[in-house]
Amino acid sequence: MGKADNTRSTILQKAFELIYKNGYQATSIDVIIATTHVTKGAFFYHFKSKEEMGLAIIKEVMYPGMAAAMIDPLLDGKDLPDKIYQMMKGLLLGNPFFIVEYGCPAINLIEEMSPLNPAFKDALTQLVVKWQHAIEQVLTRAQQSGNIRPDLSPRQIAFFIVTGYSGVRNMGKVFGPGCYDDYLSELKGYLQKLS
Repeated sequence: MGKADNTRSTILQKAFELIYKNGYQATSIDVIIATTHVTKGAFFYHFKSKEEMGLAIIKEVMYPGMAAAMIDPLLDGKDLPDKIYQMMKGLLLGNPFFIVEYGCPAINLIEEMSPLNPAFKDALTQLVVKWQHAIEQVLTRAQQSGNIRPDLSPRQIAFFIVTGYSGVRNMGKVFGPGCYDDYLSELKGYLQKLS
């Protein structure tokens, strides 16, 4: 990676961390520049605007991170609904990056920016849809192999699971990580009832 690519990567990573803790609108370009120790010229060499940088964070930082934590664990060829539970458990209890008090960076951005910016809404929608489709594929394979009932809708179940994650991440900001255990217990029971 060359110096310019390294600078761009540093800006994106540090800006992501600041936005995760403080929110997109509360994180100014000046704060990002001060934190990354790059010049204003270097920032604007890589990004025409804060919006362009924010969209790059979604596509270049959040998409790969999401794939590793939320999609890849579902793609190992096994089709049991338990893999959905294990993925969710890993997200809630085993991911060292997510800070309970700050919630989920993707959910936070969805809540903050989707109503205000169509480009953010589109990029964040793609992120959520990719995850939802991965869950749906696992459930479809489980249904085809007889591990879950044929009368169920994998699409509806996937939507239910994704929205449950959103809710429990937000509740974690208020109630702490204990609510994750309660959620996971109910999720496990729900998934077991699908067969």
